[in-house]
Amino acid sequence: MPTGIVPRVLPFRFNTEDFRRSLRAHLGRWGIAYFVVVLAAIFFKMHFALGLNNSESLPHRVFLIHKGELPARGQYVAFRWSGGDPYPAGVTFVKILAGVPGDTVTRVKRDFFLNGNFVGTAKTQSRSGVFLDLGPTGELSPGHYYVRAPHPDSLDSRYRLTGWVADSQIIGRAYALF
Repeated sequence: MPTGIVPRVLPFRFNTEDFRRSLRAHLGRWGIAYFVVVLAAIFFKMHFALGLNNSESLPHRVFLIHKGELPARGQYVAFRWSGGDPYPAGVTFVKILAGVPGDTVTRVKRDFFLNGNFVGTAKTQSRSGVFLDLGPTGELSPGHYYVRAPHPDSLDSRYRLTGWVADSQIIGRAYALF
């Protein structure tokens, strides 16, 4: 194009009627598929959630949580953190459900046992320097569970901060995805 000549730009005109006609045709063809996707998303949100493990306390990082399903001993459980440094209240935690109502938690010095089986040693302070009080011992009362993870730094029922997890805190059973 020669220098000094400015091309003439035609104003863009949006044709509303063409758009409506095109949208009707598109929805006529794909509307049912969109409706099914929206219903599936609503169903998923009502019954499932995704949980992320941001620490190395468990070997997996991403979990599918089936809301309302109470896991059995040895399965992953998702629950709402009741609050306390270093995490705010309401954060989703995933741990292994180790103890159920009627089980007995005992402690020898800082070693914790569940029904006589060793489940972990409590540290005196967290990696961030927060002092950690020891968790409760005794018989797990109805509606309370002992949770744990295999990592020595796991913030689990060995510590008062987590304590025994109540029914009201449990979101559901968690399934490790990866």
